[in-house]
Order: sequence, then C-alpha cells, then structure tokens
Amino acid sequence: MPRPIAPELAAALAAADLLGLTAVVLDGASRVLASTSTPCSGAAPADLDTLPLDPPGRRLLQAALDRGQPGPTEPLAAGGRWLQAELSWPAGPGPALALLRDIGALRRGEQQMRRERDKLCRLADSAPVLMAYCEDDGLRCSYANRAFVQSLCPDDRSPLGRPIESVVAPDLADWLRTASALLDRDGEAVCTEQWLTLADGTAIWAELTLAPHLDDRGRRLGLYLQVSDHSRHHHAERALLESEDRLARFMQAGAEGIVFHRDGHILDANPALCAMLGQSLHELIDRPLLALIAPECQARLARALDAPGRTDELRLETHVIARDGRRLPVELIDRGTLQRGEPVRMAVLRDIHDRHDAQARLHYLSHHDPLTGLANRSAFLAQLDHLMVAARASDTQLALLFIDLDHFKRINDSLGHAAGDALLKTIALRLDQRVRSTDRVARFGGDEFMVLLPGVRTRDHVTQVARKLLDTLAEPVTLGEPPQAISVTPSIGIALYPADAATPDRLIQHADAAMHAAKARGRATCAFFEPSQVSVAHDNLVLEGQLGRAIEHEEFALLFQPQVRARDGAFVGVEALIRWNHPQRGLLVPNAFIALAEQHRLIVPIGTWVLREAARQARRWHDAGLPLTVAVNLSTLQFQAPDFVDSIAALLRETGLPPAWLELELTERMLMDDVPGVLARLAQLRQLGVKLSVDDFGTGYSSLSHLKELPIDKMKIDRSFVQELPRQRESAAIACAIIELARGLGLTVVAEGVETEEQRAFLLAHGCDQLQGLGIGEPLDADALQDWMRERSAGA
Repeated sequence: MPRPIAPELAAALAAADLLGLTAVVLDGASRVLASTSTPCSGAAPADLDTLPLDPPGRRLLQAALDRGQPGPTEPLAAGGRWLQAELSWPAGPGPALALLRDIGALRRGEQQMRRERDKLCRLADSAPVLMAYCEDDGLRCSYANRAFVQSLCPDDRSPLGRPIESVVAPDLADWLRTASALLDRDGEAVCTEQWLTLADGTAIWAELTLAPHLDDRGRRLGLYLQVSDHSRHHHAERALLESEDRLARFMQAGAEGIVFHRDGHILDANPALCAMLGQSLHELIDRPLLALIAPECQARLARALDAPGRTDELRLETHVIARDGRRLPVELIDRGTLQRGEPVRMAVLRDIHDRHDAQARLHYLSHHDPLTGLANRSAFLAQLDHLMVAARASDTQLALLFIDLDHFKRINDSLGHAAGDALLKTIALRLDQRVRSTDRVARFGGDEFMVLLPGVRTRDHVTQVARKLLDTLAEPVTLGEPPQAISVTPSIGIALYPADAATPDRLIQHADAAMHAAKARGRATCAFFEPSQVSVAHDNLVLEGQLGRAIEHEEFALLFQPQVRARDGAFVGVEALIRWNHPQRGLLVPNAFIALAEQHRLIVPIGTWVLREAARQARRWHDAGLPLTVAVNLSTLQFQAPDFVDSIAALLRETGLPPAWLELELTERMLMDDVPGVLARLAQLRQLGVKLSVDDFGTGYSSLSHLKELPIDKMKIDRSFVQELPRQRESAAIACAIIELARGLGLTVVAEGVETEEQRAFLLAHGCDQLQGLGIGEPLDADALQDWMRERSAGA
C-alpha cells in the first residue's frame, strides 16, 4: 500500500501544484512517493525511472539524493527540456521534496549570451588596438584581448585576476597610476600620446586611453584601458612637419621666387619673389596669381592652370611685371603640395633672363663673326638665298663682291696675330661704313670678305663701288708695337645674279674665280667674272692633282743657267732652274706651276728635291774638276720650315759638297718677314759655310737698317730693271743705286735678265760684278752645259 508522507510535504506539494511547479516526493530508495501529477496519498510507490528525465539527469538526481545534497548544480535534461532540481528534507530524515523548475528559456538565453560574448572576444582579439578591462578595486584585470597580452605582457602571461600595473612595462604602469589619479579626481577619461615600451623592448608611439565604465546611474563599475599604435601616423606627421619646415626654410633662403596659392589667390611668398617683384609680402597676400603675370600672357597661363586632365606639374615660360614696370622672363613651375597639412599649389618663378641673354648671345654668335661682328658664312648664305629670291621677284640684279686681302699672311708672320686681328677689325669697320644700309657685308673666313649689293642696275655702278672699296681698304692702318703704318691692298672678284649664276653656291664660286683673276692681274684691283675663269680654275684643280704625283713619277728636271764675271766673261757659277716634263703639256716653266705649288704647300717637297738634285750635280762637277757654285732659289715655306737649317747640314753631309759651292737665294720679302728669326736662321746657315744672296732686289720693301745686319754675300738686280737698260732713265738710276749700295755693303752684285750687248756694257761700266741672262747663256741641262763650257773655252 502507499506509504504516507509527512503533512508538511503534502502541504508543499499542494503549494507547488497551485504555483504550476513540478514537485515530487522521494524516499531514500529513490522511489517516487507522490508528485504534483498524482494524489498525495494512496498511490502506489513508483520508481525514479518514472520521472520524465533523460538517463543522465536521473543519475545526477539519484547521486544528489544519495548524498543528501540540496540538489544537482547542473541542469537536468528532460526530453528536450532543461530542469533545475532543488532537494529539501523538511521533516528531517525521511522522504525528500524535489522541486523541478523548467529553465529551458534561461538556458537558451545563457547560450546566446555566451555566443555573443565569444563574438565580441574574437572581434576584440582581431582589432589592431590593445584593450583591457579592469575592475574598480585596485585595477584588477578581468579581460584583455590577445593583442594586449602578446604586446604588453612578458612571456604572454595572462593578466586576468591580477592588478594590471604589476604585469605591464614600467612606463605604462607609471602612466596608469597617474591617469587613474586624474580620473578619480575629474571623473573623465584620460587620453594622451607618448612613447611606450612593449614586452619585446620595441618602442612605439602610442595613444593611451583610460575611460570609466558607468552604469545607468553614473556609478563607476570598472575601467577601460585602450592602447593604439600611432607610430606610422606619428612618423608620417613628423615627416610632414619636417618637410614643411624644410620647405619653409627653403622658401626663405631660396634664390628662386616661390608662391603658394589656392583657387588662384596667393597664400604665401618667399623673400626672393618679393625682391624680384619689388613688392612686400603684405602686398602680395590674397592677390590673384595672374595679377603678377604680363597681360598678354595671362590667358595662356589661365588655360594651362585650368586645363582638364593635366598632370600634376605644369611648366612653361612667361613674363612677370615688377613694381617698376620691368618685364622679367621667368620659367613657371606649378605643382601640388601640402602647407600645414592642407593641399595647396606651389609655383616656382625662376628668373631666366640670364638664360635668355645666353640664348641671344648664342644666336648672335651663330650668325656673326666673333672677331669683326659682321655676318658669318652661314648667315650670309641665308641672306644671299633670300635676296636672290627677292631679286628674281622684282626683276633686279645682285652683285656679289668677293674680297681677299693681298699678302695678309705677312702681317701675321711679321707683326703677330694680334696685329692681324686688329687689321681685320679695321677692314670690317671700313667695309660696313662705306656701303648702303641695304647692302650686306660678311666675313667669309680668314682674310676673305663678302659684300652683297641688291638692286643693281648697271656694271658701272658696281665698278664704282668696288673702286671706292679698293681706295678705302688701301688706306694705311697703324699696327704693332712700336706702332707702324701698314698698307694692305684687296683683290675683288665680282659676279652678278642672274647673269653669272642661278644659285648661291655657283654665284660665290664665280665671284671667287673672278677674285683670283684680279690677283693674277697684279692684285689691288677688281675683276668681273668671265666664263673662261671657270676653265682656268678647273685646269688649276687638275694641275694640282698632277703636281702632287709629279715627284713620285720623276717628272721634274733641272736646267742650269750660266753666270759669268762681267769684266772678263769668266764662268763663275750657275743658277738651278726647275722644269716640269708634263705628260700631256710638255715642258712647263716655273710660272706655269710654282704659284699653284706654293698655294697648296706642295712647294716644300718640290724645293727639297731641287736642293738635293742641285747639290748632287754640283758634287759631280766638283769631282770632274769644275769648281762651280750652284745657286738655288728658296720658297718662303721652305725657308721657314723649323728643320730647314738641319736639312741643309744633312744634305751637305750626304753629298759631300763643300758648303761654299752651294748658294741659297732668298727674295727680298722673305728677309723682311720676322726679321729677328731671319737673322738667326741666316747666321746658322753662314756657320755651315753656304753662300747667301738676295734675289729680285728692288721689288720688295727692305729696310736699309735691317739690310746692313743681314749676313749675305750677293745682291741680284731684278730683271725688270735690267730689261729697260740703258734707255729707261728710272731703271738706270735704280740699277746704279743698287750697284753702289752693294759695293758699300761689301756685297757681290749680280744682274739678272741680261739679253743685249748694250745692257752688258752699261752694267760693266757701272761696276756690276756678275751677269746672267739669255745674252750670256740660256738654261741648259748638265750635259749641255758642259758642252757649252767647252765651246766657250775653245772660243776664248
């Protein structure tokens, strides 16, 4: 039969039933004596298995019942529900009352809360901020995210449950104490930035925040600690500040004008810009940037500044206007930058007037001769081409005057290049002053000048201009130190467009040919172009090439003209004369090729060949018992060669010729070029023992004071004076004067070009020592000369 339960248990069971709670009465054997779902008495006892609990739940309840505990602390599963069991023994030992509550909703809420908490923890662990929560009692840590533990806690020791000051580095601990005191005093969050040492010793620039956790009533429950690493931002900010500081110093110290502007208005400017414009900074602030720019340049700059899609940097040349109205050329470079952290535009205004001056100078030098200031060759060619087009359009003529100075090299050689440059400047000035403003004057190179006359009507007009220039340029110029009056004559060649040529190059070529024709006529004159001059120039070009091969092909030969004593006709020597056995033109005399050889410096190897052949022939005569002195003409280039004296000494050693049997003939002009150098060279030749003579005396410009210092042996009267003897009074006077001068200087005098008996008699009567010419004997080769000598000896 059912076991009765105590009245108090029955009352509790009834009360639970009224409250809608599940309650059971259990005895020590875990039998159910009664429940809210069964009558309080009279029910047959049931086993614990009859309760709606899952087996794990029944085992937990049985264990608590066996131990006499108030109840299992763990929730009991019951068919998908969760129950909380509470056990009590109100009547002492005996049946117990088990009160079962349905806690399913509470359980689900806790699980949801746990899931949300886990989410928050994961979120906090992934945040780039170090976070911790401290209870208000002694800053005891109750939470810290992973970054906090890894960064601030040595060996990743957990700070949970410990005062946080005891875990972190000393500098953070010191700040926490100070910040906590401030928070206690003011009740507000404390935030600052400072260097912070991490657990691994790394220093970071951190933002530290300690904030209170308040409930709804404003009571403080705890503290939030947050550490943010601002190192990157700190470095960037410092770099920006340093950059701005450098920029500010650069602005103040820079030599270029710098202006900051936003929306086209000036925000700041450096002293260099103020000095450039002659305005103060106060006057420039807030002014439009375009107000600094020259009016005609403003629209272009505005378009460039506002151009859509332009690159960050703008670079262009423009002009600014200073306070005094001066226009200054500048290069403007505009780019974006930051000033005090704000985006602005910075414009650099670089003064480029020096660059413009240099460009103008380069342009001038590219079009003008640096010595004379006249137009140079390239500029003149451009002018010539332009004026030829204009002349063709207006049906007028151009006259091109090609001017070359006669014997200009003598000025450089005797007075120096400085004197030569001074002469060229004077010539250029005279040319520029004597032509019309519409005419063009240029220096073509060296001592060559060009004058271009547009609008020419007649040849007579061109001739008048040429003669005027001849007279002007021939006027003496004072040069050198001590000053000397020097006269230099020009030779002028004239070519007309379109009559003589249709292109600039051909017109210049024909004017050049005419100039050489003027020189061939005796210099100091002018000549118009003639078609035949082109053929002469072509022939000379061909002859030049043939002349270069003549020595190699052994086309030269020597003839020897006898020299005799005037009083008895005794044979005393010969003069070596060169001839060219031209393959097509036959035997050529020196006048046909020597000038061309000198012009192209072929005279030096030719002269060397003549000296060697003459010395060898003289040696053969000496060995044959004929004591003949052989005279050889020297060219200027040959005599001025640095190794000339050494070459003569080597020649004498090579041939074994006694030095006194070799006579070197120099022209009067050669003796007057570089007088000190000539004296030294003649003295060296005299020491070798060779004889020295002055050829063509009377045609040069010898100074008697220099002549008496020269170590020479003979003086030769030029054939131009001998030919007119004895009829021409002036020639006779000159010949007599030369003879008397030679006697006074102790020199032997030789007359060249003697052809008649009258000439021989006149010269003998006036004391001439030796005679030479066709009247004495014509030039002969070595074998013919020996025959001539035998015949003359037999006749005597």
